[in-house]
Amino acid sequence: MFDIGFAELILVGVVGLLVIGPERLPGAIRTVSVSLNRLKRGFNDIKREVQLELHNDEVMQELRKTGQQIKAEADSLGQDIDLSSAGLERPAAEVNPPAEPEAQAAQPAQTPDKNAE
Repeated sequence: MFDIGFAELILVGVVGLLVIGPERLPGAIRTVSVSLNRLKRGFNDIKREVQLELHNDEVMQELRKTGQQIKAEADSLGQDIDLSSAGLERPAAEVNPPAEPEAQAAQPAQTPDKNAE
């Protein structure tokens, strides 16, 4: 975390021993270590909450996108129903839009059945 070498640690220990005194130095070290641990734990909690919030934001964006797709399909079906109840039919290109290249590649080619005749 910090670039502190052995010599610096010895210097801090000697200064702490002279300033605080030998009888209060162990208690001061414990207090500092407990405070540092609380600080680390607090930063880790904040980090975890931020990551959770970012994940929740991604999920909400996916839900909005899916909701828009479903709404578009529902509107299309509603128009089909309106047109069919009015006795009109939509052109085939509007009813069945061309499939995406990925979907076409996934579908096997259909061959006429010779035994059906």
